[in-house]
Amino acid sequence: MEIINREGKELETILKEICEEYNITRDDFYYKYTETRTGLFNKNSMVSVNAILKSELILYIKEYLEELLTNMGLTANFETKLRDDMIYIKIYSSNNPVLIGKSGNTLKSLENIIKQHINTEFNLRPYICLDIENYREKQQKRLERLAKNLAKEVSKTNVEVHLENMNAYDRRIVHNVLTEFKGVTTTSVGEEPNRHVVIKPE
Repeated sequence: MEIINREGKELETILKEICEEYNITRDDFYYKYTETRTGLFNKNSMVSVNAILKSELILYIKEYLEELLTNMGLTANFETKLRDDMIYIKIYSSNNPVLIGKSGNTLKSLENIIKQHINTEFNLRPYICLDIENYREKQQKRLERLAKNLAKEVSKTNVEVHLENMNAYDRRIVHNVLTEFKGVTTTSVGEEPNRHVVIKPE
């Protein structure tokens, strides 16, 4: 997988050059950048950018996931899509219940392993969601119903509600489903892995 490394004086210029060179848009790649101050009184700056095409990263994740499952003695096929900057990977395996695990714990662990690996290898933290037998989809609908019911309670009582600790993906579901909900607002508080959503009266 190609990692695009570029340096220059301005971030926007570097990103524009990458788009032109690879005939892509900003939505087609992930990037990280660092800015270093140089010169007398640190007046000058040098920007370093590391970028990876999203299509290549998705392929890399699929290959890494396949290796993990093979080591577990399982075979699987994958269906991937990129939506709203979220990488969705649906798994069709030879033993779905084993991969899901109790309360989805095995599935969550696999997801965390992949995220940590990508962060270690490429210093990137993309949104990644694994799903098996539509387990996550069913969980999302359950979480959306819970969030709406709690929001109704908050709007009636004017008392804020703290939800249980959630990963970034689940917190995002709550925030999104309540964006247009009248009378309440949401915020995330705490530090990982003890970060959670608070639903507050508006």
